[in-house]
Amino acid sequence: MENPYFPLPAVIEEVIEETPTIKTLVLKPEKPIAFKAGQFMQLTVPGLGEAPFTPSSSPNATERMEITILRTGRVTEALHEMKAGDPVGLRGPFGKGYPLDKLQGKDVLVVGGGVGLAPLRSLLLALFEDIGKYKKVSIKYGAREPAELLYRRCFEEWDKLDKVDLTATVDVGDDTWAGDVGLVTTLLKSLDVNIPESYAITCGPAIMLKFVTFELMHQGYKPEQIYLSMNRRMSCGTGKCGKCNIGPYYLCKDGPDMNYALIMDFPNVFA
Repeated sequence: MENPYFPLPAVIEEVIEETPTIKTLVLKPEKPIAFKAGQFMQLTVPGLGEAPFTPSSSPNATERMEITILRTGRVTEALHEMKAGDPVGLRGPFGKGYPLDKLQGKDVLVVGGGVGLAPLRSLLLALFEDIGKYKKVSIKYGAREPAELLYRRCFEEWDKLDKVDLTATVDVGDDTWAGDVGLVTTLLKSLDVNIPESYAITCGPAIMLKFVTFELMHQGYKPEQIYLSMNRRMSCGTGKCGKCNIGPYYLCKDGPDMNYALIMDFPNVFA
């Protein structure tokens, strides 16, 4: 049995500047890594430490892995300074991933905020690559300003796909932006999905998750139909350190994509 604490060597093949604060690293691991959409990896900076990230690439591509990183702290700062050819480590995958089997034959509503679209991209690519299994995929995405819209280079391509629609909004617009202006929750007030036959999956900052969840329930979603992608405070990846619990659940083992019905009664859901 492989040591779950020992990272697999990998090399950075490409660095993509997504926004002024977000970069995507294209990694080639020493050997292919199979993962499910929504599972996460621990990405290691040799000699410094590691941090958890959900891959933003397709789970069907195992020889390379894309990880999208917001500059927020010591490890992410170091990752933002790395270049093609630099070595890193990958540990995982961990967690259960998104419930793709439940989504089959349903309308799928995907709601992202800021860098929260990064973990959702793996899910979206998995849905796009097998779109015949789903009735519809509706993407609602928000960022603070146009310059911070993640994967904007992909929006037109995604919106043209069969059975897929995408609407983006920004908190504050500028002269380059002709789209919606307002919080992402404003996009949920008029949904073109069959709510009783739908699942909603959302990822973003905790405060966004809170108000998106409340708005979804106001629109008619039941807690059982809502999944929260909660990539926070995960460290060991094996449920041993106790840093990522919500009630009796550990995000690193039972999530990080949690059904809201399971966790809604615990006080630290959105903490």
